[in-house]
Amino acid sequence: MSEKIYKTMGKTGAWSIAFGVILIVVGLAVGIMQIIYGGKLLMDRKDITF
Repeated sequence: MSEKIYKTMGKTGAWSIAFGVILIVVGLAVGIMQIIYGGKLLMDRKDITF
């Protein structure tokens, strides 16, 4: 019984680490995209006339 718990805890820990790495990568990608598109918006605002 305890061996099954040990294996389950190992798998859960591995998935948690993998999911954490994926979230870090996605978070960085989204952050970089926000900076790029925010800069584009700031640069293009001078072309707007009312």
